[in-house]
Amino acid sequence: MKPFAYVRPGSVEEATDAYASRPGARYLGGGTNLVDLMKLGVERPAALIDVSRLPLDAVEELPDGSVRVGATVRNSDLAAHPLVRDRYPALSQALLAGASGQLRNAATTGGNLLQRTRCPYFQDLSKPCNKREPGSGCGALEGVHRDHAVLGHSDHCVATHPSDMAVALAALDARVELHGPEGTRSVPAAGFHRLPGDHPERDTEIEPGELITAVVLPARPAGLPSAYRKARDRASYAFALASVAAVVEVTDGVVAYAGLAFGGVAHRPWRARRAEEALLGAAPTVAAFEHAVDLELTAARPLRDNAYKVPLARGLALDVLARLTASARA
Repeated sequence: MKPFAYVRPGSVEEATDAYASRPGARYLGGGTNLVDLMKLGVERPAALIDVSRLPLDAVEELPDGSVRVGATVRNSDLAAHPLVRDRYPALSQALLAGASGQLRNAATTGGNLLQRTRCPYFQDLSKPCNKREPGSGCGALEGVHRDHAVLGHSDHCVATHPSDMAVALAALDARVELHGPEGTRSVPAAGFHRLPGDHPERDTEIEPGELITAVVLPARPAGLPSAYRKARDRASYAFALASVAAVVEVTDGVVAYAGLAFGGVAHRPWRARRAEEALLGAAPTVAAFEHAVDLELTAARPLRDNAYKVPLARGLALDVLARLTASARA
């Protein structure tokens, strides 16, 4: 076992300072992913900066009607929170679909966003993986890739992002708040994670030393019909083969607002911008939904063994859109 230092800062500023002063440090929240990777030898941090006890565990409504979720709010608490259940049901549903109760009780909001791929080639040190060791190759590309990406992948990486919560956040236009050496900033949740390109080792747009301090859910989709649906190999506690989060507003017989994101099909939650554009101003009909979703999925590039994901994602999206607009079409 590689020895590592352990630091428990008392503030966000102390946390980022501790990270900056210790090369090879990692932030520790619930540890439900990082500790597993340490056991496998994939992660070998020189220091763990424990941020789990920082005062970032509140869910609060802001004056503009948006909702700010602290980075250390546990997944179970967030899924059950009245503001989330009432205004953003897709997020609550995604969290409850994400893991067992024991894991949800430990996992944090910030840590959920930073969890790494569950690709077996990434987790196995004996296998090539450009994400783990840049330049070593991608074992999944010509290997076992049934569960891997059909959208946005590259010759360097075909892994998928495992988070359910992040898919809902992308569809809901949430933002991620960050604090680092250069101060505080926020980025759209839909753009927080990166496509692999030539640098699959970079999972997110987070800069070195930056700490996630909160996620902000906007007031605009609050209370609109939204839902999350996930297909998986077994009924519980499995990662998505494909998933869909959607939020839809129908006004005067046409779609006035749409947010749609896919999970389990790309290196990041896949915000379906082309489908959303096609839906705006259209009547909420099955034909309109089929046209919009098919337009989005024309970008799919299935691998040898995962072409099934395209019709699977299509079916999930059509079902969710139809259910969310059923009353408007009645």
